[in-house]
Amino acid sequence: MRYNERELLSLARQPAEKAAEILMRVPKKGSVLKKRLVKLVVNFLFYFRTDEAEPIGALLLEHCRITKEEENVFSISFIEEPERKYCFECDSEEQCQEWIEALKRASYEFMRRSLIFYRNEIQKMTGKDPLEQYGISEEARFQLGTRKQ
Repeated sequence: MRYNERELLSLARQPAEKAAEILMRVPKKGSVLKKRLVKLVVNFLFYFRTDEAEPIGALLLEHCRITKEEENVFSISFIEEPERKYCFECDSEEQCQEWIEALKRASYEFMRRSLIFYRNEIQKMTGKDPLEQYGISEEARFQLGTRKQ
């Protein structure tokens, strides 16, 4: 997937839903855990050297699996390349669990499912489709059982 570098840098400067300095290992041969500033913005996980303002990398949190590996360690792998894991070691099990939950909520697919769930709940309560007023109620991405490609 292609991204505009300026737009990504602008996004990386936005307020984070979650940020912390934690240990991180990228999926390169011989890679070791290094302290990184990790910042979750929308559905991107940016990582920075702790003394630099520009990110050294970004992960788009779509089609990925977030797994708890050990007490205070979690990993992110992508469905297309499950053997490539980005590993993160937190200061505590509690911090690890908070990161896992935040990352799982960050994906487009999670937000889409939540929107569909709440749309249906509102429709049950009011008898009206809340998306109708925006003219988007018939779009495929807002229907249960369909996926935006």
